[in-house]
This record gives sequence, structure tokens and C-alpha cells, in this order.
Amino acid sequence: MWKRFNIRWTPTVLILAPDGAEAYRIEGFLPRDEFLARLRLGLGFMAVNQKNWQPARQEFESVVADFPNTDAAPEALYWAGVAKYSSSHDATELKALGKQFKERYTNTSWAKRASIW
Repeated sequence: MWKRFNIRWTPTVLILAPDGAEAYRIEGFLPRDEFLARLRLGLGFMAVNQKNWQPARQEFESVVADFPNTDAAPEALYWAGVAKYSSSHDATELKALGKQFKERYTNTSWAKRASIW
């Protein structure tokens, strides 16, 4: 398993898709809230990989709501916006996301990614 999934460090937690493909990975020890937020992110990415936009959005939004002060929250906010846009193709969703980053998580790399909107 170490070789199959290119495990570099312990602990490594893998979230696997039903077909056994890696959907998300968490490496190293994390505080409880950071770990739980990362698990939720992983579930969101599994849904994204299957193009299940609504469940993905719900997972990402739950990270922001339940763990707003974690490092995972800005990433989750970004991907929640991507999932919203992907399901509707309504560009106003992306503008709203850019505005949310101006109000919250301003100095993060995820805000920079959302700044074009």
C-alpha cells in the first residue's frame, strides 16, 4: 500500500473513491478541527470527481460553517463557489464568491485565486 499510494509520511489518511482511486489525502498530524475539516474537504472532492455538484457544495459549505477558523475553510469556500458555478454556469456565482473573499479570508492564497472574479 505504501508504494501504491506513494505514502511519504505518517500518518497519511486517504479518502478513496468507490473504484479505489485516491480522491484526497491528508498527511501529518493535525489538530482535531483541522483534521475534521480536511476530511469534509475530501468528501467534497470525491463528489466533485463524480460531478455531483450539490453534494460537493454541501460538504464544502459545511467546512466553512462548522470550521471557519481552520486553514481548510478558505479552500472550502473557493470550491463551494466552483461547485455552485459548475452546476449552474451562472457567472454571478463567481462574482459573489469574489465578494465573499473580500469580506472573509482576505489574505489567503485562495482569495488570490478568487480575485479574478
